[in-house]
Amino acid sequence: MGISLSSAGLWLLILLIGLGTFALRLSFIHFWGRIELPQIVHRALRFIPAAVLAALVLPALIRPEGAIDLSLHNLRLIAGLLAAVVAMLTRNVLFTLAAGMAALWLLQALVGGA
Repeated sequence: MGISLSSAGLWLLILLIGLGTFALRLSFIHFWGRIELPQIVHRALRFIPAAVLAALVLPALIRPEGAIDLSLHNLRLIAGLLAAVVAMLTRNVLFTLAAGMAALWLLQALVGGA
Protein backbone atom coordinates (compact mmCIF):
# COMPACT_ATOMS: atom_id res chain seq x y z
CA MET A 1 0.00 0.00 0.00
CA GLY A 2 1.86 3.05 -1.23
CA ILE A 3 0.82 6.61 -1.77
CA SER A 4 -0.10 7.36 -5.35
CA LEU A 5 0.61 10.85 -6.68
CA SER A 6 -0.56 12.35 -9.93
CA SER A 7 1.97 14.00 -12.18
CA ALA A 8 0.90 17.46 -10.99
CA GLY A 9 1.02 16.33 -7.36
CA LEU A 10 4.52 14.99 -7.84
CA TRP A 11 5.72 18.26 -9.36
CA LEU A 12 4.08 20.20 -6.54
CA LEU A 13 5.85 18.00 -3.99
CA ILE A 14 9.21 18.51 -5.73
CA LEU A 15 8.61 22.28 -5.79
CA LEU A 16 7.68 22.38 -2.10
CA ILE A 17 10.71 20.33 -1.08
CA GLY A 18 12.94 22.60 -3.18
CA LEU A 19 11.46 25.72 -1.62
CA GLY A 20 11.88 24.25 1.86
CA THR A 21 15.52 23.43 1.17
CA PHE A 22 16.11 26.92 -0.25
CA ALA A 23 14.43 28.56 2.77
CA LEU A 24 16.50 26.52 5.21
CA ARG A 25 19.77 27.41 3.50
CA LEU A 26 18.79 31.06 3.08
CA SER A 27 17.96 31.32 6.77
CA PHE A 28 21.51 30.31 7.71
CA ILE A 29 23.00 32.78 5.24
CA HIS A 30 20.66 35.57 6.36
CA PHE A 31 21.05 35.06 10.11
CA TRP A 32 24.73 34.07 10.24
CA GLY A 33 25.99 37.62 10.68
CA ARG A 34 23.13 38.72 12.92
CA ILE A 35 23.27 36.02 15.60
CA GLU A 36 26.19 35.91 17.98
CA LEU A 37 27.15 32.29 18.58
CA PRO A 38 29.28 31.22 21.53
CA GLN A 39 32.95 30.57 20.79
CA ILE A 40 32.54 26.86 21.58
CA VAL A 41 29.97 26.56 18.77
CA HIS A 42 32.37 28.19 16.32
CA ARG A 43 35.10 25.73 17.35
CA ALA A 44 32.71 22.78 17.01
CA LEU A 45 31.57 23.88 13.54
CA ARG A 46 35.17 23.60 12.29
CA PHE A 47 35.03 19.82 12.77
CA ILE A 48 31.84 19.22 10.77
CA PRO A 49 33.51 18.77 7.34
CA ALA A 50 35.97 16.19 8.69
CA ALA A 51 33.20 14.33 10.52
CA VAL A 52 31.00 14.21 7.43
CA LEU A 53 33.89 13.03 5.26
CA ALA A 54 34.75 10.30 7.75
CA ALA A 55 31.12 9.20 7.89
CA LEU A 56 31.06 8.89 4.11
CA VAL A 57 34.46 7.25 3.58
CA LEU A 58 34.90 4.93 6.56
CA PRO A 59 32.05 2.52 5.73
CA ALA A 60 33.42 2.10 2.21
CA LEU A 61 36.84 1.25 3.64
CA ILE A 62 35.87 -1.21 6.36
CA ARG A 63 32.80 -2.75 4.70
CA PRO A 64 33.63 -3.08 0.99
CA GLU A 65 31.57 -6.27 0.59
CA GLY A 66 28.85 -5.37 3.10
CA ALA A 67 30.47 -7.03 6.11
CA ILE A 68 33.23 -5.59 8.29
CA ASP A 69 36.62 -6.63 6.91
CA LEU A 70 39.71 -5.47 8.81
CA SER A 71 42.05 -8.02 7.22
CA LEU A 72 44.99 -7.51 4.89
CA HIS A 73 42.78 -8.82 2.07
CA ASN A 74 40.78 -5.58 2.22
CA LEU A 75 42.63 -3.55 -0.40
CA ARG A 76 40.43 -0.49 0.09
CA LEU A 77 41.35 -0.34 3.76
CA ILE A 78 45.07 -0.59 2.99
CA ALA A 79 44.83 2.15 0.36
CA GLY A 80 42.76 4.27 2.76
CA LEU A 81 45.35 3.90 5.50
CA LEU A 82 48.09 4.92 3.08
CA ALA A 83 46.02 7.93 2.03
CA ALA A 84 45.57 8.85 5.72
CA VAL A 85 49.34 8.79 6.21
CA VAL A 86 49.83 10.99 3.13
CA ALA A 87 47.16 13.37 4.45
CA MET A 88 48.90 13.67 7.81
CA LEU A 89 52.31 14.24 6.23
CA THR A 90 51.35 16.62 3.43
CA ARG A 91 48.05 18.20 4.54
CA ASN A 92 47.25 18.34 0.83
CA VAL A 93 43.89 17.05 -0.40
CA LEU A 94 45.06 16.49 -3.98
CA PHE A 95 48.10 14.46 -2.90
CA THR A 96 45.92 12.46 -0.52
CA LEU A 97 43.37 11.59 -3.21
CA ALA A 98 46.07 10.78 -5.74
CA ALA A 99 48.01 8.58 -3.31
CA GLY A 100 44.90 6.72 -2.17
CA MET A 101 43.64 6.06 -5.69
CA ALA A 102 47.09 5.12 -7.00
CA ALA A 103 47.58 2.73 -4.07
CA LEU A 104 44.18 1.12 -4.64
CA TRP A 105 44.74 0.70 -8.37
CA LEU A 106 48.25 -0.66 -7.83
CA LEU A 107 47.08 -3.10 -5.17
CA GLN A 108 44.20 -4.26 -7.37
CA ALA A 109 46.59 -4.75 -10.31
CA LEU A 110 49.08 -6.70 -8.18
CA VAL A 111 46.61 -8.78 -6.18
CA GLY A 112 43.77 -8.89 -8.66
CA GLY A 113 41.09 -7.72 -6.23
CA ALA A 114 37.90 -5.84 -7.00
